[in-house]
Amino acid sequence: MSRTQNAAKAPHVPEQAAAEQPIPMRVDVKISSIRPEGNVRAYASINLNDCFAIRNVKVVDSSKGLFIAMPSYKAGNGEYKDICFPVTKEFREQLNNAVIDAYRQALTQSQQQKAADAPSFDQAPEQSSGMQMG
Repeated sequence: MSRTQNAAKAPHVPEQAAAEQPIPMRVDVKISSIRPEGNVRAYASINLNDCFAIRNVKVVDSSKGLFIAMPSYKAGNGEYKDICFPVTKEFREQLNNAVIDAYRQALTQSQQQKAADAPSFDQAPEQSSGMQMG
């Protein structure tokens, strides 16, 4: 069968109609480590529609604020190239917002946990100051 005959038998979906109907993307994010110091503030794992996982996404703090850096490799010319990346501006924004929101939530929970674990002034053991006279 020729190529034109195969194309004729396949269902025809207009290219423009397919482009206008974005597939809803569910983005699940897990923050694996939070670092209080340095530019890299955390690492994240992303799961897209329970179908595609991305590991080692960095949450980076820069002079312009927080952003995500996708996993990358060093090319022969010394440049870093992303291994996987969002193709559209809209999905890049959705992905960035989902990871940054998850980071902020994990940071808040971490701070609340530290505050809950620290003894309050009322619970701290009494310490005497000064000299005791016999």
